[in-house]
Amino acid sequence: MRLKLHVALLVCVVGTITLCAQSKATSKSFLTTINQKLDFAVKQEIKMAESVKDRPGKFPVTLDKNGNLALCDTTSWTCGFFPGTLWYLYGYSKNEQIKQHAKLFSDRLEGMQNATNTHDIGFIVYCSYGNGYRLTGDADYKAKIIRAAQSLCTRFSPVTGCIKSWDRGAGVYPVIIDNMMNLELLFEAYKLTGNSKFREVAVAHANTTMKNHFRNDASCYHVVFYDPVTGKVKARKTRQGFADESSWSRGQAWALYGYTMCYRETKDVVYLHQAQKIAAFILNHPRLPKDKIPYWDFDDTKIPNVCRDASAGAVISSALIELSQYVSKDDARKYLNVAKVQLQALSSPVYLAQDASNRNFLLKHSVGSMPDNMEVDVPLPYADYYYLEALIRYRKLLNGASLFK
Repeated sequence: MRLKLHVALLVCVVGTITLCAQSKATSKSFLTTINQKLDFAVKQEIKMAESVKDRPGKFPVTLDKNGNLALCDTTSWTCGFFPGTLWYLYGYSKNEQIKQHAKLFSDRLEGMQNATNTHDIGFIVYCSYGNGYRLTGDADYKAKIIRAAQSLCTRFSPVTGCIKSWDRGAGVYPVIIDNMMNLELLFEAYKLTGNSKFREVAVAHANTTMKNHFRNDASCYHVVFYDPVTGKVKARKTRQGFADESSWSRGQAWALYGYTMCYRETKDVVYLHQAQKIAAFILNHPRLPKDKIPYWDFDDTKIPNVCRDASAGAVISSALIELSQYVSKDDARKYLNVAKVQLQALSSPVYLAQDASNRNFLLKHSVGSMPDNMEVDVPLPYADYYYLEALIRYRKLLNGASLFK
């Protein structure tokens, strides 16, 4: 009897050792893949920077109808993503050429820290100067982050309890789910200054959005219109989704990322629970494809014959990697498994350009605004930004490093 027990225990131990060895081998293989994709990205983004550096005030934004590189200036909400992408790649590679390009394109954002006419100042300043400050400690970048947060706060109304997204005239107070992403700028300014106003505005906006933007299944509306006098909700609509009651995939991604980040910054479990509810909606959705890269809207009636949105997949992947750090082991494993599937898909030839044919963008197949027939099935700078962020985050996990250093 004892012999049988010893044999059984030995088999169990050997099996465990084998599984651990297989797991380590799998992790090592995936780490190699991540490094290869990041090395490729460094080469691509240097080429991109070289192709645009002599176009003052310009940033890569997409491809035009003829497949040529299209540029934007600081009037576009996307202008901070390319500098941020360069900073991410500098943090990974320590490549001085990348660093110089990151500085050059960040400098092109000069003055945006003073902009009070856009809620996207978080995307614009935090993705660029925020990453630059984290990596260099540049005092000027720090000052710009703080000033940008002050500018963003001018768009906050204590009556509505949230930050206005678009300026559409008196009596109109629209707030989009995307705005959750801009709160990270406010939390950073709070940490840099100790000024509690920044944190209070961010928390108020997150709480109001949680109350009014979400349905019972934790899916979210794109736009909520408030009465600026009473603060009451007037309407719930979409601008970039399939329909007012549909679930626009990038909107769900913004929500997941935003509440995960809010938990990181506040440690308020209400935000963690909200993030997990959103994750459950996305991951359990019957129309989420096997590769976990969502269709542009979960409720487009023409699924599966519609566009995917690589940008939404990249944002979800990055958010899930972070969320995995705050939950039980079982949930962490589930989130990381999905994030890995997404990164493997995005790193495949289906989504990732293999050469310069994508005009040096990394990812293909993103959707800007389907209702406007604008930027449909094209590369977009925020898809590349969050794809790289997700790769770098997963790499840090595999190396046992902190996600945020």
